[in-house]
Amino acid sequence: MKRPTTRGLIVVALAFAVLDVVLYLLGPKTTGWAGAAAHLTINLVVDASLCLLARYPVGVALLAVAGALTMLGSDLFAPGLLVPEDALTMRSAPTATPAIVANIGLLLDRRRALILTGMLMVLAARPWAPSWEITPTGLLNTALPLAIVLYLDARKQLVRSLRDRAERAEREQHLLAEQARAQERRRLAAEMHDVVTHRLSLIVLHAGALGVTTTDAAVRTAVEEIRLAGTQALDELRDLVGVLREGGAEPGAGARGAGSAAAADPAVLVAESRAVGIPVDLVTEGDPGSLSPTVDATAYRVVQEALTNVRKHAPGARVRVGLRYGAEGVRIEVANTTSERPPDPVLAGRGSGAGLPGLRQRVELIGGSLAAGPVAGAGGYRLDAILPAYVPTAESKDQDDPGGRGR
Repeated sequence: MKRPTTRGLIVVALAFAVLDVVLYLLGPKTTGWAGAAAHLTINLVVDASLCLLARYPVGVALLAVAGALTMLGSDLFAPGLLVPEDALTMRSAPTATPAIVANIGLLLDRRRALILTGMLMVLAARPWAPSWEITPTGLLNTALPLAIVLYLDARKQLVRSLRDRAERAEREQHLLAEQARAQERRRLAAEMHDVVTHRLSLIVLHAGALGVTTTDAAVRTAVEEIRLAGTQALDELRDLVGVLREGGAEPGAGARGAGSAAAADPAVLVAESRAVGIPVDLVTEGDPGSLSPTVDATAYRVVQEALTNVRKHAPGARVRVGLRYGAEGVRIEVANTTSERPPDPVLAGRGSGAGLPGLRQRVELIGGSLAAGPVAGAGGYRLDAILPAYVPTAESKDQDDPGGRGR
């Protein structure tokens, strides 16, 4: 249950004060030398102490016990002095006793709350002189409020425990699902590696055999390029499958770390496209060395995806690749004119349709932006990406940020 606040206790104190004044006006008065309002004075003092209950629960409870003892002393030794002689019922303890008992059950530990409540219960119920008018009322004013508070508090703790257990079970189920997905990813990676490696190795072997048997220099050059491209594809496939199996670092960074630094250079991609007959102009401004490895690998993938889409969907088109490096990052612009002939249906139909969406997600993950779409009026297609210069990661913090730029 919610702990009482000082503002709430002030409201409760005012309510009991009003109740005591009404009972005084409607009920019998004391007749001793202390005056007709002696009983009202005791109750108002206890009512006022309710305002301090949140800070001093033990003190307020002891004050209520003192009030009850005072009333008991008047009843036993001086009838009518502090308690009206003919109205002992409901007057054997301060009127605010139920509120005090309920709140000390919230503010104190169970042991002290039971001790203080037991003292008030004994004084209010008067077990040494049981009466159908006094004993039930005393028990209702003391034992019942504490029992209700303890029950509600135990129920709240039980509900919280069940909720925590359900959340923990949900988290464990989520972790198990993630583990199952990771295992399936590793299994698919191994299967993909086996299937694709088999086919690529056949291509490399056939190209090597053709290069040995042919006497035409142009054919020998072409098959050597095929063989080198197949070998490079096998290396990249091995790196990517290693990432899927082990959950390692950035695929692009892994490829570069394996000794194929030239493969991450966009100029290599441009040269490969030119070699297959696609006219590509490369314009580079600024220093590429200012980029962190993660951004450098992402920029390489952006150019690679753009040129791959041109080969698939715009054969014969002229392409312009612009790379503008600066202190803020790099801007990549890849634009192509309209295609001169229909695309190869076999090549164009091999894509999964997730190239640009996946690339956009990858760019946004490092804090960049990517826009792609047809060029209005002139025709053709344009891809525009903006990447930051630095992306702080756990792996590259010390390498990418020697001067403290990322802090």
